[in-house]
Amino acid sequence: MKKFPRIVFIGSTPFSLFSLKELYIRRYNIVGIITNPDSIFNKKNKINNKSVKKYALENHIPILQPKNLLDFSFLKNLKIWKADIQIIVSFRILPKEVWGNPKMGTFNLHASLLPQYRGAAPINWAIINGENKTGLTTFIVNNQVDSGKILLQKEIKIKKEETAGTLENKLKKISGSIIIKTLEGILQKKIKPKIQKYIPYLPLKYAPKIYPINCRISWKETSIEVIYNKIRGLSPYPTAWTFLFFEEKKFFRFKIFIVKKIKKIHFFPIGFVFFSKSEMKISVKEGFISIIEGQIEGKKKMNIKNLINGIKIRKNIFVR
Repeated sequence: MKKFPRIVFIGSTPFSLFSLKELYIRRYNIVGIITNPDSIFNKKNKINNKSVKKYALENHIPILQPKNLLDFSFLKNLKIWKADIQIIVSFRILPKEVWGNPKMGTFNLHASLLPQYRGAAPINWAIINGENKTGLTTFIVNNQVDSGKILLQKEIKIKKEETAGTLENKLKKISGSIIIKTLEGILQKKIKPKIQKYIPYLPLKYAPKIYPINCRISWKETSIEVIYNKIRGLSPYPTAWTFLFFEEKKFFRFKIFIVKKIKKIHFFPIGFVFFSKSEMKISVKEGFISIIEGQIEGKKKMNIKNLINGIKIRKNIFVR
């Protein structure tokens, strides 16, 4: 194992795990890992052992799981690790007491081409906004969120049918390599950090956290593309949803994961639901949204054939 540099890895999601594994496999000296506290779930109060923590325990890497990043005990233990450099992949905003700790600084991996899509949900928003490209950026952490000097960037294309889930998987697969290239570039002094550039004619787009209330579909949107992109950008999580009404009296929350768009002139009411043996489509202003995979409240996620088989009433159904 390489003795230098002493690395503290900071991450808390499955996305983080790809970079962590790459560092460990290449025998970099990971002296400690900072990850989120365990979350409690289900009635038996079992611990949800997150992937980053699980990997750390399996490979006997020391971990810290602070609730408060300014806690005296946490900061004291962090300094004991004597990190030369810290690497962040998918974590909370850090105070200066943490990111300013190592002598070689801290760098972060962000899932966009900065300065575009600063924020918590860059993958989702890139698809929601109908972008045809995105990528990864490593940058030096400073006092302002996602605003530090850029180290490296890697661009990839977004396919027309791409979902947030498939795009995240593509970015995961290249995340480890850009982390290694950035680290080696810093160690060999081959990278010159660049200030994030603003292009006058290209307004900045942001990627704020997405809440369930923001995931509700507005079927009256003027463009079918807006609806289609929103569903793709929220699939599989946090998931676009609507209310599915049965004759005005009974309704259920309906999550929509995968769809296709059908551009067609029609004169049906917006939000009306049509059924055939293998198709469920919803009328919008420029055509129809055809459901491929969805989930009615209280049931499992299903493909369209199973979904239709489970719906007994197929007349006078609409979404709102």
